[in-house]
Amino acid sequence: MKLILTIAWRNILRHKGKSLVIGAILFTGAFLMTLGNGVITGMAAGVETNIVNGFMGDIVLVSDAQKSDNILLPIMGATIETISTYPKIKEILAAQPYVRHSLPVGKNLAMMLDENTTTPGFAYLIGVDFAEYRKMFPDNFRVIEGSYPVTGQRAMLFPDFARGEFYNFYNIWFLPEGGAVVKEHLSKEALAQADTLPVSTTVVMLGLTSGLNSTNDIRFPIKGIVQYKALNKIFGHFCLVDIESYRECLGYFTAADMAAQVPGEEKKLLALEGSDLDSLFGGEDMMTTGAAQKKPRAVAAKKKAQTAEEGVYNAVFVKLNPGVTYKDALKDLNRALSDAKTGVHAVAWNKASGPIGSMALIIKAALFLFVTLLFCVAVIIIVNTLTMAALERTAEIGMMRAIGARKAFIAGMFLGETAMLSAVFGGAGIIAGIIAVRVIPVLRITTDNDILQILYGGNFFNPLLSLSGIALTAAQLLAVTIVAALYPMRVAGEITPLDAVTRD
Repeated sequence: MKLILTIAWRNILRHKGKSLVIGAILFTGAFLMTLGNGVITGMAAGVETNIVNGFMGDIVLVSDAQKSDNILLPIMGATIETISTYPKIKEILAAQPYVRHSLPVGKNLAMMLDENTTTPGFAYLIGVDFAEYRKMFPDNFRVIEGSYPVTGQRAMLFPDFARGEFYNFYNIWFLPEGGAVVKEHLSKEALAQADTLPVSTTVVMLGLTSGLNSTNDIRFPIKGIVQYKALNKIFGHFCLVDIESYRECLGYFTAADMAAQVPGEEKKLLALEGSDLDSLFGGEDMMTTGAAQKKPRAVAAKKKAQTAEEGVYNAVFVKLNPGVTYKDALKDLNRALSDAKTGVHAVAWNKASGPIGSMALIIKAALFLFVTLLFCVAVIIIVNTLTMAALERTAEIGMMRAIGARKAFIAGMFLGETAMLSAVFGGAGIIAGIIAVRVIPVLRITTDNDILQILYGGNFFNPLLSLSGIALTAAQLLAVTIVAALYPMRVAGEITPLDAVTRD
């Protein structure tokens, strides 16, 4: 082995030009593979931080009646089916040791109404209990104007991106209640008329559903203007409102409605059909007693006692404990939900987020494909260079065969040369890649493009590289070394003393 390595090192020094070409290829390949693995790791961590931990959790529960699992950005704003069994769902989630947090939400499209224009604008409403939402997603956005709403009051948190879009549409600049225009937050168009800027502190929304329920136009007071820490243009289409007002707007049963039970006499009344209705218009039953007149007060008292959880929702966001795999959690949770007949099923976040989740997977796959193609190109170039070097050294190799060198010795010599070049130049490439991965976040390279933010893993470029990522790059470099040396080793091993004489 020592002899093989000694001869290999001598050959590297004798053929410095070709050695430097191969070394440069190995250095570049190792550097780009290290950086590529860092970008893929950083993107995965960024997606988890910004989408999973910052907007919708690891798993989303949707109604069994829901036709598509894509509930975040459905095609043409399709209606998200309702869930009316949350108290039962809550018990099941509480019994699962792998569930960390859960949050029931209402989510559907609404139309913004304005008396000055006949063309409506549209935005997604997310109805939540603000206190519970803050526990679930404590750091996903910051309130740049106004304040965070108090649970129980009618309120809206308005995204600053949507504010800019609706200003261009309605020529109205929305402000939180009691707030004033902040020139630093004005869009370029709004800043041009800052002195005469029309403002409003309320928004009128009309819920849109495809069902038979009747929707309502609700005036929401704006309590705060929010800015998401990442993917602000995507998440900026969603306005957060209190859950009870959301239900009113969409025409769903509120918690108070669910509490108002229909008395037995009224159930009989509603069951009558056809000629049976004639019996209603006669007799003493037409008279209302004092006790009956007091029933509405009793119903009203019962309404107040009901909690918001008794009303309907459209989805439940679920966060898992660290280390829990989606596959195992989905399988176990769906079994529990099905056994309890809750009428809902669980889907992973990337399916529930529709094009956002698909885009993240596509970008990740594209990066992996890039690294693979780089692997293949490096192998092809190194194979070609080493093969040419073997053929140019026919006389030398033939002479070595003539004095007794076996094929295995010749093959080992070429493998040793490639391994040395790979260790020196490839190792330098990995070190340079690690340094680049550490330096890039310090530069704070930012972008406003949401597609690039998915690639960046946030609003600034933040590749990450763990020990496992470095080990993966080293394994890829080792594979390049072995694969690239196989064919040149075979070519060199087939050279005979007669080939050397004939060539001379």
